[in-house]
Order: sequence, then C-alpha cells, then structure tokens
Amino acid sequence: MDTTTLTRLPARLGLILISVLFSVSVLYAQTGGKVKLTGKILDAQTNAPLAYANIRLFTIDDNKLITGGITSETGEFAVEAPAGTYYALLDFMGYKAHKTATVTLARSNSPYDMGTIKLAATTNTLEEVVVQAEKSTMELALDKRIFNVGKDLSNAGGTATDILRNIPSVAVDVEGNVSLRGSNSVRILIDGRPSGLVSLKGGGGLQQLQGSMIERIEIITNPSARYEAEGMGGIINIILKKDQKQGFNGSFDIITGFPANFGAAANVNYRRKNLNFFVNYTASYRNTPGRSSQYQELYRNDSTFITRQNSTSRLNGQNNNARAGIDYYFNPKNVLTGSYTWRISKGKRYMDLQYLDYLSTTSNLLSTTLRTQDETETEPNSEYVLSYKRSFAREGHELTADVRYLDNWESSDQYFTQKTFNPDGTPSKLPSILQRSLNDETEKQLLVQVDYVQPFGKDGKFEAGLRSSSRDMTNDFTVREQTQEGGWRPLPGLTNDFLYEENIHALYGIIGNKNKKLSYQAGLRAEWTGVTTTLRLTNEVNPRTYANLFPSAHVTYNLPRQHALQISYSRRVRRPQYNDLSPFMTFSDSRNFFSGNPDLNPEFTNAFEMGHIKYVEKGSISSSLYYRHTIGKILRIRRVDEQGNANTRPENLATEDSYGAEFTGSFAPYKWWKLDGNVNFFRAVTNGGNLDANFQSDTYSWFTRLTSRFTFWQNADFQLRGNYEAPRQMPQGFAKAIATLDLAFSKDVLNNNATITLNVLDVFNSRRFRSITEGANFYTEINSQGRLRQINLTFNYRLRQAKKKVRENSEGEF
Repeated sequence: MDTTTLTRLPARLGLILISVLFSVSVLYAQTGGKVKLTGKILDAQTNAPLAYANIRLFTIDDNKLITGGITSETGEFAVEAPAGTYYALLDFMGYKAHKTATVTLARSNSPYDMGTIKLAATTNTLEEVVVQAEKSTMELALDKRIFNVGKDLSNAGGTATDILRNIPSVAVDVEGNVSLRGSNSVRILIDGRPSGLVSLKGGGGLQQLQGSMIERIEIITNPSARYEAEGMGGIINIILKKDQKQGFNGSFDIITGFPANFGAAANVNYRRKNLNFFVNYTASYRNTPGRSSQYQELYRNDSTFITRQNSTSRLNGQNNNARAGIDYYFNPKNVLTGSYTWRISKGKRYMDLQYLDYLSTTSNLLSTTLRTQDETETEPNSEYVLSYKRSFAREGHELTADVRYLDNWESSDQYFTQKTFNPDGTPSKLPSILQRSLNDETEKQLLVQVDYVQPFGKDGKFEAGLRSSSRDMTNDFTVREQTQEGGWRPLPGLTNDFLYEENIHALYGIIGNKNKKLSYQAGLRAEWTGVTTTLRLTNEVNPRTYANLFPSAHVTYNLPRQHALQISYSRRVRRPQYNDLSPFMTFSDSRNFFSGNPDLNPEFTNAFEMGHIKYVEKGSISSSLYYRHTIGKILRIRRVDEQGNANTRPENLATEDSYGAEFTGSFAPYKWWKLDGNVNFFRAVTNGGNLDANFQSDTYSWFTRLTSRFTFWQNADFQLRGNYEAPRQMPQGFAKAIATLDLAFSKDVLNNNATITLNVLDVFNSRRFRSITEGANFYTEINSQGRLRQINLTFNYRLRQAKKKVRENSEGEF
C-alpha cells in the first residue's frame, strides 16, 4: 500500500462512520409510539432560565434510566418516552437536584406539561452531603460544547494553556499558539469579552492564567451573528469562577511541582440578600525549561552550506492575578455588576544557543558560534468592567449592557552575547558581540456592548445589539550593538516606533422560531472597521477601512429518542492583529527572525457545518461535518537569504478549502470506568500560487484524544489521557506526528472536603513540534520542545463547596 493510500484512509473511515451515524438517525426517526413530556426550569431566586440543565426520566419500579435531555437557552425542555409511569430528576451545577412526583404518560395526555419548575442554589454546610449528580467533564449543546475544568485530573496545578491542550478539537503548539480544528484563526475570549491576556501575546499569554481560576471553557465552532465575526476557526470562551450561592463559600489550592511550579490560589464568594461579592487570587512561580534543534541546508553557487543549531532555555516567571467584583440585585430582575482585574507577570529568560557551520558535509566544520540571551520582562495588566442586566415580565425578554476598559503594558530588556570559534576551538578573528534589545508595548481599549432579546409568539425570539471597540497599541523597539570604542550603535531596520489604531463598530439582528420539531434562526451582522498602522521614525502610514456583512443561519431538527440534527452557516473574518502587523523582529536567534507584516490583509471564510447529537443510557455521541472556504488565507512563510538568515512572517495566500468530520463521545461501561474520546479527520487544500507557484498543499490528516478515568476504593480516581496528531502537509513542507500521554491520580481527604491530586504531563517527553520546511534555496528541519515533562502535586480545600457525589444512575451522563 503506498503512502497516498495510507493518508486517505482516515478520511474514508470518517465517511463510513458518518454514514453509519446517519443511518442510525433515520432508523430512529421511523420509530413511533412515544409520548412527549415538556416543561421549563428556572432559578428559584432570580427566575432566570437555566440553559443546559439536565432532565432524566426513570421508571418507578426499578429506577431504570429511560431517556434524558437538556434545556434550551430559555430553560424549556421536551423529551419523549414510551407510555408508562415515571419520575423525573432535574439538576444543574450549583443547584439542588429536584425529584418530581410520579408522572403517568399516555397518548391521551400527550404532550404532558410539567409546567415551571424552580431549582434552588445549594447552601450546604460542611457536614452535609450533596445529592446532585456530578457534573462531568463535557456537556453538549448543538451550538457549542462546554468543558467543566474541575473534573479533569490532569488540569490540577496547570495554566489555561495546559487546560486547552486537554480539550478536544483544540491544539496548542510549543509557543502557546492556539488552533481549533486545525485552524490557527481562532478568537479567544474571557467571560465572553476580549482580554488583555491575549492582546499582546496572543494565545501565549494564557500561560499567565492559573487553571484554578477557570470554571469552564466553551467551544463555539460556527458562531451566529450574536458573536463578533472575528475568528475564522471559531471561538474559545474561557469562563472564570464566580459563584452566587447564599452565604460564604470558596475553594483554596496549594500547588507544587517539578520542574519548579509553586503556587497558591483562592476563589471566595459571599452572598447576603441583594449583594454578592467574589474574589479570585492566584500567585505562582514557575521554571519552564525548553530545548530545540535545527538542521538547515543552504544552496548557493553550486555549494551546500550546512548549519546545525542546538539551544536550551529556561523561563523563571512570577505571576500574580487578582480579580474582585460585586453583584448588586436591585430586585430579582435587575442586577448591576462591577469588577476589577489586576495581573502582573515578571520573568527572567535565559537561553544558550550553539551554531555549527559546515561546508558540503557535516565532517567539514568551518566554525562554531555560541550565543546567549538574558531577558528581563515585566507585564502589568488591568481590566475594569461594569455590566447591567434587566429581565422583563415575560420569560426571555432581556436587556444587557457592558462597558469595559483594558490597560496593558509590557516591557522587555534583553542582552545578547555572541562569540565565534575556529574548528580547533580557538577564538576566531571575528570580534565578540554584545547587543541590547529594548521593547516597550502598550495597549488601551474601550469596549461598549448592548444586547436586547424580545420573545414573540410561543417560541419566537428577536435579538439585536450593538458593539463599539476602540483600541490603541504601541511598540517602541530598538536593537543596539556595542562598538569597539564602548559606545552603542543601532542596528539598521531594527529600531522604530510602531503605532496601531483600531476602531470596530457593529450592529446585529437575529430572528428565530420553532415549529414542532424544527427550530431555526437567521442573523445578519454588519461591521465597520478602521485600522491604521504607523512606523513613526520612517513615516510609513498604512490606513485601512472596510465595511462587511456577516450573515448566519442555524436550523435544528429534533428526531425521536434523543437525536437531534443541526445545519449551520456563518461568514467569518480574521483581521490581522497587532502581532501580525508589527514589524519588530525577535532577536534572540540572530539567524532566524520572526516578525509581523504591516501590509497584511484580512482573510474571509464561509463556514458550513452539519451536526448530530445522540444521548444513550450509558453515554452520548456527537458528530459533525464541516466545510470552510477561505480567501486571503494567512500563513507564516519562511524565506532564507544568501547568508543563511531566515525571516518568517505572515502573508496572504490565495485560498484554502477545508473539509472535515469530527466525532466526540462518552461511554461508561461500568460505574467505576468512564471513557471520553474525540477524533477529527480533515482535508485542507491550500493555494499560495499568488506568492509562489510552489506554495501548494493538499493534505489528509487527523488527530484524536482519549481519556480513561477509573474510580477505585474510598473516593480515589486514576486517569490516563492519550493524544495523537497525525502528520500534515503545509505549503512549504510538512509537520510530523505528535503523540503524548498524561496520567493523574486523586484522592478525597478530610471528610471529602479536600482533594489531593498528583499528575504527570507528557510522561515520555514526547510533546515536540517537528517540521520540515523547503524553499528554492534551502531545506530546514526543526525539532522543538517548549516545555519538558511536568509533575504537579495539588491540594484543594473546599469551604462550603462539598464535592458533588456521583449518583447511582448517573454513569455515562454528560
């Protein structure tokens, strides 16, 4: 069997699995004789609808689970079951479970309306046992997937970056860059809004956010017009912890690990009548070692020049993160929230880099060069938020308004030394080099957003909103080299003052309704964008203004026996961000430069998706088919000059077409064993002929993640997680496969009020990014590991937040 056939097997297997799933759906659709049970679930105090609450129907005689479902965004549910006598169990995280009285379903009373049921928030004391079902790692909704962080043992002691590495469909490279379903154009939000953590550094900034502050993560693969159009691959929304239970409650963490990982965290909440106070604080110190190697061949004048690079690095970082806020309830239908977030990160980075230069073969050494980096970095970050929510008399009739201000700053001071030696180890005639790089970056952003929802008819809903964002960013950078006389001279092209001004204004409208089993919504978003970049010293000004329409449509059809299908479409944009446009070059490696591109244009994508969800007694499965057509695809292109120096920067390629099939499921064969898995098959056809006729790729690839969790004696859990990313072609070469294994063990102590967790991330030190890049005059192999194996020990103590126990009938439940 040849290589081409092998690479096509995953895609063919995906098509076979899809056919089986849809055949099963049709089979279920043909069955009948069911009786419908309907109702609505609300918060007992605020009367707010509880979206995605669980509904399960059990037989009276033997407590057998017959069917189940989740509520819609308005808190409504509808499930179908054979005629008979049952009881329903309704629960939602943070609320007391509710067991209904006996319900008799018959054709004569279908649909049976249970009316409105209100769930009360839990207010248990330390000695009480919580009887509501354990919230599992993942919940499924047709428009998004929700991952509850606390139940994943490998997340203990980690950062937001570590958590994202453990989420299906998401990949994080060694530099912290995040991709979703193979697309690096993904919008990262915190509590539904932009954050300074990801403004200056992109996804890499999430390494400063301690995982203990995170409640859950939402993955939205095909957003509606309600969300900003930014993010071709979709949206990742990180929700931070904030409770609203009456009285005082909280959780506390102490973390230690190797390599050095020391931290403490507190998440505290106090509510009394109309006031709710919440405080999150984390402090951490980390030593993050890394290593990389590179082999490069340069072809010039019928000769081959070979360079081998080896580097080791370590980053010693201190992070402090504090967030505090107040919710004030004027009455159950009016709440005003104010919060403030303060973060500061201080780090020292050290790197030792060795260059070995050869002519023709690696046996003909020309010289050895040693380079060091010593960097001091400080990053203060502040966010101010004021929000208001008004609920009207009719359920679902709401007005929300949000104002936030971001003030971020980053200062970097780097020293570099470089010495060159002859093959015999003696100093060469080339002088030693001492260089200094200063880089100051700032960001100030004001964001205003208003959303309004107006129900109509029985199930109809109209939504509208506006959003206005103004952002100013600066990058004052300079690189100087010490002269033989002891003075300093600026290096050409590496000193400037880069200014970035962005204004985005948007309006949207969405209308949706439901007709029996068919639900539909259509939306349109209009965005006006103005971006101006300025290089002050060279007086280069590049203004851009454009207006765009972004339509979206979602259609859902509910099939019998807890099946549902959804078809969706949206138009998305990826605007070049600050790091994409800034021409400042990283200078730690004097032969490999990475920079932005001030002339970069936005890319636009039309995204189509068809999804399926099925709930069964011992598990659940969701599947989706997706297709994306992108114009102006943004990819990083590597170019090497005649001296062997490489410059990698983002550029616009003509088009990319992506096809994929994704399957996510959970299965609990026994009460003590649960499996969660995800597999994604995709094909990506990239055309960069507008830049170079050779910038073409057509790749079949896949990635998968499987978690196996065992519950042993006395509240002890053991977890294994395996990850695999198959090789994939790129316009300039290909990325090699990555396979990793994580393991974790946890035990409840102190009357189940505390938990000790031990985890080992990347057991075999195999999480390495390996790639081959080729051009007309070069060939490059890279092997990089940004973080080595990590071992963490975490102690978590809960104050009036007793760990939820798994109910006997809850196995396999999402």
